[in-house]
Amino acid sequence: MATKRPNNSVVLAQDPKRSKSELIAYTNRDKALLEAKGHTNFVNSVQGSRRGQQLLCSGSDDRTIRIWDARKKQAAHCLESPFQVTAVCFGDTSEQIISGGIDNELKIWDIRKQQVLHHLRGHTDTITGLSLSPEGDFVLTNAMDNTLRVWDVRAYAPGERCVKVFQGHQHNFEKNLLRCAWSPGSDKISSGSADRHVYIWDVNTRRILYKLPGHNGSVNDVDFSPREPLILSASSDKTLYLGEIED
Repeated sequence: MATKRPNNSVVLAQDPKRSKSELIAYTNRDKALLEAKGHTNFVNSVQGSRRGQQLLCSGSDDRTIRIWDARKKQAAHCLESPFQVTAVCFGDTSEQIISGGIDNELKIWDIRKQQVLHHLRGHTDTITGLSLSPEGDFVLTNAMDNTLRVWDVRAYAPGERCVKVFQGHQHNFEKNLLRCAWSPGSDKISSGSADRHVYIWDVNTRRILYKLPGHNGSVNDVDFSPREPLILSASSDKTLYLGEIED
């Protein structure tokens, strides 16, 4: 996973030589920028803030969400969840955290108050991936119920917050934490799949535009290029693929 700042790139990873409850952030020169200790079980998800302070959020099997200050190299906040946390991201500002876990529920947290503002229900199995839309108004979720859902996360959204449901990709007995992504123009979404394909949908029609083959294992993560008509995928087969799509 990567969080991009102006003129810099930080790659967040678990070092196989270190504890799986420890976060390591590397610069593009492979230098350790941040070694974050605090979680007591597996770290499942890490994301960076979009603007404002240089913050990271992480979700863990220890049932906590931790917000890290990259400058101070320590946890600034700790949110306690009743269940294991499998996916996290910041809202459009650094004031809210969005999380999913094994209780099938999407939660929107107020960091300052350290409490849940909204409980969003609809998935019937573990949420495995989250992606905030480029405009910050919607969040995309991936879950083991074999659906992707788009939720309206604006503060005063009218009525039902789950506005769209997509199907086609697959989870399986491996129960990998399959991720998802928005395109830069918000007109496409993508997901990994246990059937070894990358899936891309048209957001408006909900039609599958692409089902890209090539991997020999579950496709666990995907991301669109911010500038080129390309999509990057990461698989259990230990490979990264770049796929070309129409702009």
